[in-house]
Amino acid sequence: MTLRAKVGTYLVLAPVAILFVAPFVWMISASFQPMSTIFANPPTWVPDDPTVDGYKGFLNLGTLTQAQESQGSGDWRWFANSAFVAITITVVQTFFNALCAYAFAKRRFPGRNVIFVLFLATMMVPGQITLIPNYIIVQHIPFFGGNDWMGMGGHGWLNSYWGLIMPGVVSAFGIFLLRQFMLSIPDSLLDAARIDGAGEFRIFWNVVLPLCVPALAANAIFTFQGAWEDFLWPLLITSGDPDKTTAPVGLALFVVQNKTDWNLLFAGSVIATLPMIIVFVIFQRQFVRGIAVTGIKE
Repeated sequence: MTLRAKVGTYLVLAPVAILFVAPFVWMISASFQPMSTIFANPPTWVPDDPTVDGYKGFLNLGTLTQAQESQGSGDWRWFANSAFVAITITVVQTFFNALCAYAFAKRRFPGRNVIFVLFLATMMVPGQITLIPNYIIVQHIPFFGGNDWMGMGGHGWLNSYWGLIMPGVVSAFGIFLLRQFMLSIPDSLLDAARIDGAGEFRIFWNVVLPLCVPALAANAIFTFQGAWEDFLWPLLITSGDPDKTTAPVGLALFVVQNKTDWNLLFAGSVIATLPMIIVFVIFQRQFVRGIAVTGIKE
């Protein structure tokens, strides 16, 4: 790329980048400002007198007013629940996605292509359509939450971590992503492992997975982001139970109260955003490589 082309590219992309980053920068700045200056006109990008009272109040490190306590501000359990649910879904889903992708990419069995197409077809179904069926299934899980063997008499997995985690243990998109990457792995490597006496699971674990680290990282980032930001399903499953409330639901409930302390809300929003940024920064190189290489072989 010539110097003129590079300059032109940066002249186009720089304003777009600033446009997308500006709201997040202002949110960070507002989280360090007192209530009196947050909505000043023009907006204050660099606080004149920065304070961490918003973070202290949100995390219950300081003294909260009665109104703030009634809003449930500072409840660190929101983030603990989100972290537990998101990390668990990420680990479990990445493993099962890789296992299914290996079967579709490297195993031969009747109806393989038909089943794979059916998996892809589920991606065209909006998630909102499956909310009620999934809710009914979770409610009638046998032997959980007071249910009998017919799934009746109790609440099943409602208001539980099981209900938050289990519907997300597999993803059609993740299977597709990893399957496309695994198609680029030479079959000769797998045949050599079979000649040495390795079983299929050992081939999958010791040969295929180490070669799929970029695609696994991409799948993990997508999964963690989706699980951390999920709002509708936790809201439906937990029904406002404070012990199982996740960060997005907690922040939403914080807003709809009679009075909103915006400095606390902005502090909580910054804290809720940081995990996704940290995960992306750590796995950025593998993520970009996984997206770039996926699908090079059909």
